[in-house]
Amino acid sequence: MLIPLLMVAFGLIGLVWSADRFVGAAAATARRSGLSTLLIGMTVVALGTSAPEMVVAVIAALDGVPDLATGNALGSNIANIGLVLGVTALVRPVPVPFSLVRRELPLLLGATGMAGYALANGILGRFDALLLALLLIFSLWWLVRADTPDTVPADNIPDMPLLRALCWLVGTLLLLTLSSRALVWGASELAQGMGVSELVIGLTVVAIGTSLPELAACVASALKGHHDLAIGNIIGSNLFNLLAVLPIPALLAPGPVDAAAASRDYPVMLLLTLAMAMLLLWQRHGRIQRLPGGLLLAIYLAYLGWLALAGNGSP
Repeated sequence: MLIPLLMVAFGLIGLVWSADRFVGAAAATARRSGLSTLLIGMTVVALGTSAPEMVVAVIAALDGVPDLATGNALGSNIANIGLVLGVTALVRPVPVPFSLVRRELPLLLGATGMAGYALANGILGRFDALLLALLLIFSLWWLVRADTPDTVPADNIPDMPLLRALCWLVGTLLLLTLSSRALVWGASELAQGMGVSELVIGLTVVAIGTSLPELAACVASALKGHHDLAIGNIIGSNLFNLLAVLPIPALLAPGPVDAAAASRDYPVMLLLTLAMAMLLLWQRHGRIQRLPGGLLLAIYLAYLGWLALAGNGSP
């Protein structure tokens, strides 16, 4: 068990470090290529912080453990709202930029409904992957055509030449791949050794690990006053998790999924997504205070307790 634990630790550390550098390199590449900071914030940065989940999903599906990838997609969304948004609001109340809510929240709600439809019959197939991919293309088109102010401050983007940014982009992507492979191998070995399902490991160890870049980015953004980046990152990352991560096991390893994904984990993700939507709409002219943030975090901790009981064979 020691070697799998070391591999999980190596994978988590590598993911957090490389994902942070990957986001910076991607943003610098986009800036040097002439893209607007709006597109950087809504697509490159949000997709970049979902890169660990995407790479983990590919490796898990190719290694024959698609439930780990499914659990990672659902668990990351649960962690992003309950853990990341909850902790961010506890650190500092988060003002709500309603322009982001108006543009991205309907897309996230639609993606959440589509994911529920894909999981409803207990099978993730290539048709489900096609539907989610089409919604991803529409979402990207919608974000590109949205005529809104830039959302990422210039001081959040590293100042580096295009060639250097491209080198960092390739190098950090390679480290993301290696770290993800180590994490997936270690997590699956731990699951087998402890008698815990790959789904539960994906929902906990892997999901929290791949959500650490979002947690670090959102807390730092809140402390620096870049609140639109914090909220936009959470909504955008959850959107890409459903539309770019969940289709990966459906495409590479189509077949049945653990029944608990639809009966236990998807309802929790839906509940937290709707709760976040109501908070954002309700607080449209205010801010998400510490009390709602604490409630989101409490729901997440209760969910982890539920998973612990399930891992021990309790209903």
